[in-house]
Amino acid sequence: MDNIAGQKGRRHFRDRRHVYSVKMADALPEELDVVILGTGLQESIIAAACSRIGQRVLHVDRRNYYGGTWASFSFSGLLSWIKECKEHTTDTTEANWKDKILEGEDVIQLGLVDKSIENLEVFCYASTTTEEDVTEVGALENKQSNMDSNTGAANAVMKNQDERNHTHKILSSGDAESPLENKDSSHSKEEVSTEKIESEDKPYSCNIPSSVATEISLDRKEIADGIATIEVETGNVNQSIDASDQQVKKEEKITTYSQIVKNGRKFNIDLTSKFLYSCGSLVNLLIKSNVSRYAEFKNITRILTFQGGKIERVPCSRADVFASKQLTMVEKRMLMKFLTFCLEYEQYPDEYLDFQDSRFSDYLKTKKLTSNLQHFILHSIAMVSEIALTTEGLKATQHFLQCLGRYGNTPFLFPLYGVGEIPQCFCRMSAVFGGTYCLRHSVKCLVVDRETSRCKAVVDSNGHRISCQYFVVNNSYLPEEHAKNVQYRYISRGVLITNSSILKSTSEQISILTVPAVEKGQPSIRIIELCPSSNTCPQGTYLVHLTCPSNGTAKEDLEPVVSTLYAQYSENDADFGDHEVKEKPQVLWALYFNVRDTSAVDRSTYEGLPSNVFVCCGPDVALGFEQSVKQAEDIFHQVCPGEEFCPAAPNPEDIIYDGDGAQPGSSGFGTSAESEAVQAKENTNPESDPTKDGNNEVVEPLDNSEVDRQSQMANSDAEDLKCNNGMEIPKDTE
Repeated sequence: MDNIAGQKGRRHFRDRRHVYSVKMADALPEELDVVILGTGLQESIIAAACSRIGQRVLHVDRRNYYGGTWASFSFSGLLSWIKECKEHTTDTTEANWKDKILEGEDVIQLGLVDKSIENLEVFCYASTTTEEDVTEVGALENKQSNMDSNTGAANAVMKNQDERNHTHKILSSGDAESPLENKDSSHSKEEVSTEKIESEDKPYSCNIPSSVATEISLDRKEIADGIATIEVETGNVNQSIDASDQQVKKEEKITTYSQIVKNGRKFNIDLTSKFLYSCGSLVNLLIKSNVSRYAEFKNITRILTFQGGKIERVPCSRADVFASKQLTMVEKRMLMKFLTFCLEYEQYPDEYLDFQDSRFSDYLKTKKLTSNLQHFILHSIAMVSEIALTTEGLKATQHFLQCLGRYGNTPFLFPLYGVGEIPQCFCRMSAVFGGTYCLRHSVKCLVVDRETSRCKAVVDSNGHRISCQYFVVNNSYLPEEHAKNVQYRYISRGVLITNSSILKSTSEQISILTVPAVEKGQPSIRIIELCPSSNTCPQGTYLVHLTCPSNGTAKEDLEPVVSTLYAQYSENDADFGDHEVKEKPQVLWALYFNVRDTSAVDRSTYEGLPSNVFVCCGPDVALGFEQSVKQAEDIFHQVCPGEEFCPAAPNPEDIIYDGDGAQPGSSGFGTSAESEAVQAKENTNPESDPTKDGNNEVVEPLDNSEVDRQSQMANSDAEDLKCNNGMEIPKDTE
């Protein structure tokens, strides 16, 4: 087991040359502070926050990938996920837990089936005439299914997101293996293989299209060559923009299903489609905790609007407004004046208090704005529904404006390789500070003390009893009897692979478009279009995500907009009746599904849960991550009252080094093979020595790059980022 230990902010490192292979059943401790079930965003943030202050955390997931409904998949991985959802794959492992229950204890059994995904439909419009054998280039070997958790134990290795690879603590069930060491040499044929993609294929055992999977250790420099990236760092923001990103690379178009499959590893398809507000709570948390060092971000380059049957670019900043050819000079002055008011609307209560119970759309009509400007503000700046109240619309507009200029001309950032990277980054932080991770491993039941009505232990899928003070669980694991009174909402999701952009440009663009409701009572639909430079799709394709609150099935909700803006792919140009249809981007492949939205479900709605059991919801329909971060912080403060939420990494002087390794920053550090790792002891108690038989945890070190990274995190300049709010909107335009 590859473990990275840390206690109360004081770091210990063990020589990486000591590699241990252990059974999962023997590795897991019998007593912990917090057990977390599910690796969604909220659970991952809580795990990182608890580990950071020294809590003993066990973080498990019955799936074979990180993120749950926040995950990102390669194309073949997505096909495996679709198969799982359609078959309602369950955890069939039999754990003998009844003999673990003592007198005076009750049991709460957890659910076996995840019912959060419904109405899943797949359509392929690309040509299916292909060779007999279709293989994905560089596909991982299909080792075992998601639920095969009773066949032993194996190590899944987590790799860093940046160019310097290092290993973190991960456990996965399966056959015991040694952690892979960091090497400069390329992968052997045994590590990277080609696999035949068939509909009956089982899920990959490490099916994560990111650096979490050991085999996916592609050179970041090679991948990101020519890509404009924005790294959100604690002291500054590095904007490395390559001129080659400004030109769309001319490569062979992908037009057949076999080409999609062969390029499957170049896809990173999100189950949840969101952007980060540059001044939002998630970006602030990433900076504060230094988790931002584990990811790279790209600025969203344009905001679009759909009006009068045409797609146009929305002017957001002051420069955009005055450069816009869509607006007259009068409209420009009107828009600037209103945006200036929204920036500080609280200071002018007389302007909106009489309308606070009215709709924002009605309020805009009273401001003498043209219908064109009302449309821009409502759907492309505030991005609220037609029925949103005035105060909600003003607050959303203000937040949009406050985020402008921090990292670019739009308020949004997108994580390279997909939203699924964010939960993994927080899992990595938890691992750095001692968290234990087990995939394909679950909790069968909770042990509740009758006298105190608190959860005192859990029994895992191997039948082992683990004592804990707190238990955090994703709502998808709860049995139906505890959610009888819960009224669920649903989100309609669509994923399209297209052959061109929705609004053609000379450079690759990441775009967001809100399509207003076609009929009264229907929701507006948010469209996010990702280009190849976002590292989510190969050259020659665009990845389109559609999201809206559900009224029916996802296909019923989204198909009208898809048919309006897109055309089904056809090899024959004669199939397109007129020039307008021919100019539309063509859909090669489409996926529709409904995902359960539990963000509005109150904790008290779940019946019979102990007071020290906390439930995390899945993703909500909003564009940002604010609700998820708030829930994670609220749960953390209940688990650890009075503790700081995700503090920054410790200062270098707080790190304890043993042995003859040089400390970071010294001239001799990292200059020889002997100094590649710093050997240390976790404590002086011989019973806690991981080389002894009596200890369940095996301690592994960070490599040099990780030690250096943690030292850099502690830089005093990293504690406050002076964001260039640089509002493009002046305080007075008159």
